Amino acid sequence: MSTALIDSYRGDARASLRAAFASVPNAVLTLIAALVAGAVLVPFTRWALIEARWSGTPADCRAPSVGACWAFIGHKLPFILFGLYPATERWRPELATALLLAVVISSLVPYCWRRSLVIAWVVALAGFLWLMGGGAALSRVPTQDWGGLPITALLTVVGLGLGFPLGIMLALGRRSQHAVPRLTATAIVEIVRGVPLVAVLYLAVLVVPLALASGVEIDKLVLAQGGVAVFAAAYLAEAVRAGLQIVPGRRADAARALGLGWWQATRLVVLPEALRIVVPSFVSIAVGFFQDTSLIVIIGLFDLLNTARLAAQDPAWLGFHTEAYVFVGLVYFTVSALVSRYGSWIERRLGVSTRRV
Repeated sequence: MSTALIDSYRGDARASLRAAFASVPNAVLTLIAALVAGAVLVPFTRWALIEARWSGTPADCRAPSVGACWAFIGHKLPFILFGLYPATERWRPELATALLLAVVISSLVPYCWRRSLVIAWVVALAGFLWLMGGGAALSRVPTQDWGGLPITALLTVVGLGLGFPLGIMLALGRRSQHAVPRLTATAIVEIVRGVPLVAVLYLAVLVVPLALASGVEIDKLVLAQGGVAVFAAAYLAEAVRAGLQIVPGRRADAARALGLGWWQATRLVVLPEALRIVVPSFVSIAVGFFQDTSLIVIIGLFDLLNTARLAAQDPAWLGFHTEAYVFVGLVYFTVSALVSRYGSWIERRLGVSTRRV
């Protein structure tokens, strides 16, 4: 961590402390908040750290005066991370998840924003599906046996990846001067946003197969992935549309005055400006979808949260649901915090907060 960044954090801490005691009401509220935080954090720390059991058997964890049983997490960690995937083949979801995370991390670095990144994504997704599903020298593993972290990562990454270009098309469609694309895009966005993700998943898995020709079957995970992508597109479309409305019309007029057509002016001038403005909205949507993947349990698939819940139902380890939910909560919190920090960094890099429009 650079010295400038540390100084920045120290300055923010001093400013927050001064604001907390800047007046009598502020000081009273600060003390009340500190008391409430202490009343929660002190017993939680005693349970989670001081009196915790880090190794041993279920009987050891059930002994008197024992707090959290992290031995349960250590014993069940492979199942929580990879669900029902065959134990002898768990190197495959480990490698597949690492491959997917590598291309995601590469995509967050502006230096990598090149056309070759698209090829990297295609290769990574093909490798992910091959490793998880098998074929060509690997044994077949049906998607019903996939679970845990790979499912959470796949639904989030591919859902947002497919939803992003579709959302841009819907946003441009809603601003079209032609009635057909405008009304079509408006209807899609309003209908999808008007129902919960659970309903979209049900429609994707139960209704779409009814429209297929006899004998044609689509994997349930593929249908769920499509539903998540459409749902993400509706929310991303509204974020993009908000950015397009903020960009002054004179930017497009200036681009057209230079001889650019409508599509060129939109692609090269207006859309990049709008996307920079709505970076905070994109971050919020990404964090929300990462957490909403747990809803796929309604169609019989198990993400990270639900494999943890299943692990806590093992008869030998009954009674440790709290540890399972705390562990998964820490994973979700850590990922969400990292995404938020990246969002703040990319905002500063793109000058979102200081850019005048």
